[in-house]
Amino acid sequence: MEQNSEGSLANVRHVVLVLSGKGGVGKSTITTELALALKHAGKKVGILDVDLCGPSIPRMLNMGQPDVHQCDSGWVPVYTDVEKSLALMSIGFLLEDPDDAVVWRGPKKSAMISQFVSDVAWGELDVLLVDTPPGTSDEHLAVVENLKKQKVDGAVLVTTPQGVSTGDVRREITFCKKTGVRILGIIENMSGFVCPHCSECSNIFSKGGGEELAKFTGCPFLGAVPLDPLLTSSIEEGKDFIQAFPDSATYSSISSITQTLLEKLTT
Repeated sequence: MEQNSEGSLANVRHVVLVLSGKGGVGKSTITTELALALKHAGKKVGILDVDLCGPSIPRMLNMGQPDVHQCDSGWVPVYTDVEKSLALMSIGFLLEDPDDAVVWRGPKKSAMISQFVSDVAWGELDVLLVDTPPGTSDEHLAVVENLKKQKVDGAVLVTTPQGVSTGDVRREITFCKKTGVRILGIIENMSGFVCPHCSECSNIFSKGGGEELAKFTGCPFLGAVPLDPLLTSSIEEGKDFIQAFPDSATYSSISSITQTLLEKLTT
């Protein structure tokens, strides 16, 4: 086991946690879109989906319920493309029925996550994105402690504009500081609604909470992603939004956030 844990991330250049203070802020959506944007930027990317409560990324990438195989160095991730530029390993792949609730106590969840983090044979990757459960729970600690034994570059925090969400992200910031995880930046998701007819952006969830929180806490602000029906339908249908709508304002914001993140990873 020790040999595996050293080897599983040996050829992964950067590991980024994607955190949110609460559920429903679009953390898995942001993880998926960042991965696709990185892929289109020519990077080899992996997603480790350890959100036991709702492993939704397989659906977002139209992966279904593939058979997962093991090799000498652990679980073999599933590739979303023939070029093998986007690899995915989801806790959902290991559930007999993806609709089943994971009714486990904390220690069993933590043990599963520990094994999951250390036993995936990623091979060579530029960036591994880790989609974590919402909140600051035992599962968070299991992810962070296991990754820190190997490597973790930092965390991206996802919030929505309103105060309830940014308040929860403050706890994530405290969590990162206590566990010694560098905060790479804050992303404000659902930052206004883009009308599909006239492209006007309306601030239905208030405005600017993520940017204000970043200023107040001294964390970098990576950017804002609007609530875009085109993005929502792409996610629902498992389509590549980045490829389908390169002229949209939402594409522009995701692309800009991705470039800023890459710059932070290399400095």
